[in-house]
Amino acid sequence: VCFIPGGLDCSISFVSHVLGKVCVHGRQKEILSVLVPRLTDLTKSDCIWQRICWRLVECVPDRWMEAVVLGFVQRVSGADVLSRLLGNLVVKNKKAQFVVTQKVLLLQYCHTTAVLQNLLGYLSLDGLRRALLIKVLQELLETWGSSSAVKHSPPEQQQYISKAILICLSHLKEPEIESCRQELLTSMMEGVKCHLDSNLPQIRRLGMIVAESISSKINTNGPVLKFQYEEDDEARELKSLLVQTPPFCVVPSLPDDDRNEKADAALQLVSESNKKSHTAAPVMPDEESDAELDSDDDLIPYDMSEDKELKTKAPVYIRDCIEVLTGSEDVDKWEATVKALESLVRKNPAATREVSVELAKILLHLEEKTCIEGFVELRQRAQVAVLTTDPIPVAKYLTSQFYSLNYSLRQRMDVLDVLVLAAQELSYPKSHGKTKHSGAQKPCIQLLPGSDSSKDWRRIVDERIKSKTRRFATGQSQVELASSPNEFSSVAGYFFFPLIQHFDRPLTTFDLLGEDHFVLGRLVHTLAVLMYLAVNTVAVTAMGKALLEFVWALRFHTDSYVRQGLLSCISSVLLSVPTERLLEDMTEELLEAQSWLGDVVEKDPDGDCRRLALQNLLLMENLKKKLKTVPS
Repeated sequence: VCFIPGGLDCSISFVSHVLGKVCVHGRQKEILSVLVPRLTDLTKSDCIWQRICWRLVECVPDRWMEAVVLGFVQRVSGADVLSRLLGNLVVKNKKAQFVVTQKVLLLQYCHTTAVLQNLLGYLSLDGLRRALLIKVLQELLETWGSSSAVKHSPPEQQQYISKAILICLSHLKEPEIESCRQELLTSMMEGVKCHLDSNLPQIRRLGMIVAESISSKINTNGPVLKFQYEEDDEARELKSLLVQTPPFCVVPSLPDDDRNEKADAALQLVSESNKKSHTAAPVMPDEESDAELDSDDDLIPYDMSEDKELKTKAPVYIRDCIEVLTGSEDVDKWEATVKALESLVRKNPAATREVSVELAKILLHLEEKTCIEGFVELRQRAQVAVLTTDPIPVAKYLTSQFYSLNYSLRQRMDVLDVLVLAAQELSYPKSHGKTKHSGAQKPCIQLLPGSDSSKDWRRIVDERIKSKTRRFATGQSQVELASSPNEFSSVAGYFFFPLIQHFDRPLTTFDLLGEDHFVLGRLVHTLAVLMYLAVNTVAVTAMGKALLEFVWALRFHTDSYVRQGLLSCISSVLLSVPTERLLEDMTEELLEAQSWLGDVVEKDPDGDCRRLALQNLLLMENLKKKLKTVPS
C-alpha cells in the first residue's frame, strides 16, 4: 500500500481494478494475505485510511466484486475488522449485497463457521446494515422451513443454514425480536415439522436444536420448547453459536503502561467481587440450622441385611404362559413369564407349533405392565423364537398384519424387525444362529443410512468371500464345523412376497406412499436384507425380478432414506441372483436400472445415495468382466 504524498487528491480506481483482476484470476490468497493484515493495522486508529480502504473496494468492478469480498471475509480476524475495511459496501453496491446476503448464505455451504460469524457480525455492527440482517434471517428461516429444501438438499447444507440462523439470532436485539416475534413463531412451527418428518436422525436433531433456540429467543419469560436428543460435540457447537462472544476491544492509541494499569484495575475489581461472594456465602447454613435439627437422621434404620427377595416361579408350559400374558393380574408372575418365554419356546418346539399364531398375536400386542429392564428386547427375542420355530404360519400372520388396520407405526416396524432377525437366524447354521441370537444383535434395517450400514454390508460380503475361499495348509488338520441345511430357503417367499404386494394401497391410518415414508424406508431396507439372505434359494430369481420392478416404481422418491434402501435392493439382487438368470430373465430391468444409477451418481443430492449407486455400477461392471472371461 503506497502513501499519498503532500495531501494531494488522487484516484485509486486503478488499484481497485488491479486488486479485482488479481483476485478473480486465482491469486486471491497471495495478495490478500499481505494486504488485509496491513490494512487492518492502518485502519485501527486512522479514519482517513478507513475511507481509503472503503473507496478501494467500492471501485472494484461488479464482475470481480465477488472474489474480492469473499477474500476479505475469509481473511479478516473478526466482524469488527471487516466492518472497518468494507464500511457500508453492502448498502451501496448491489453486487456485494447479493454476494453477502444470498450467494454465501443460501447458494453455497462450503465456508467455515468463522466466515459465517464474520459475515453476519458485519451486518449487525451498523444501523444501516441491520435491516439486511433481519432480511437475511427471514430468508434463512424460509429455506429452513421448506419441506422441499429439507428433502432435496444435502445434510451438510442444512447444517450450514442452521448455523447461520443461530448466529443471526445471537445478534438480534429485544426490539427487533418483538417486531418479528409472530413471524419467528410461524417459521419455527413450519420448520420443526419438516425436520421431524425426516428419516435422517441428523436432520431431526438440527430441527430440534434450531427450534429450541428460536423458542428461547421469543419466549424469554415463558415456557420454551425442549426436545430429547443426544448431546454430542456437534450439538454443543450449535448451541454455543447462540451465545454471542464479544470481541476483545483493545484501544490502539493507549500506550502499554495505560493498558497494564487498566488490566490490573479490572483484575482488582474481579478479585473484590469474588471476596464479597465468599463472605456472603456462609450466611445460608445459619438460616437452615433449625431445619436440620428437625430432621430424622437420628432414627435407627431396620437391619435388612439378611432379607431375601422372593422370586416368582415362571410357568413351565406354553399354554400357561399364554394365560399369564393375557389375563393374569399378578405382576411378578407376568414379569417372570416375559423373561422366560424365549427359552421355553425354543425348548418346546412341538408345543409351540400348536399355538404359534396365537402366541405371535399376543406378543405383537403385548404392552409393558411394569418397568422391566430390556422389555422391548425380551419381547422381540420371544417373537423371533416363535417365528423360527413355526415359520410358515407365523410369517403369514405377521406379513398380513403389516398392512392391516388399527396398528401403530411402531407395531408395523416391530413386524419388520422380527422378520429380518428370524430370516438371519434361519439362513445361518444352527450353531451360528444360536450364538448370533444370544448376542441380541439388532437387525440391519435399524441402522439408519451412513457409514455404519455400509460397514455392515462390507462385513457380510467379506464373511461370504471368506467362507467360500479354499486354503491349503500343511499344518495340523482342523476339525470341520457341523453343517446344516439353509432353513430359510424353503420359506423365503412367505417372508418376502406378502410384504411387496400392497405397498401402493393406502389405508385409513396407513399410507406408505404418503406421510408414512419412514415406514416405507424401513420396508425397503427389510426387502433388501431378505433378498440378500435368499441367495441359493429356489425363489431367488422370482424375488429378484419382483424387487427390481418395485425399485423401478419408487426410484424417484423424494426421501433420501428410501432411495438408499432402493439402491441397497439393487445390490442385493446383483449379489444373490445367479449371473445367468440376471442376464436371461432380467436384461431389460438391469439396463433401465443402469441408466437410473448413472443419473443418481451425477445428480442425487445425498452423498450416501451417490456412493451406493457407484457401488452398484461397479458390481455390474464386474459381472460383465466375469462373463467375458467365461468361454462360450
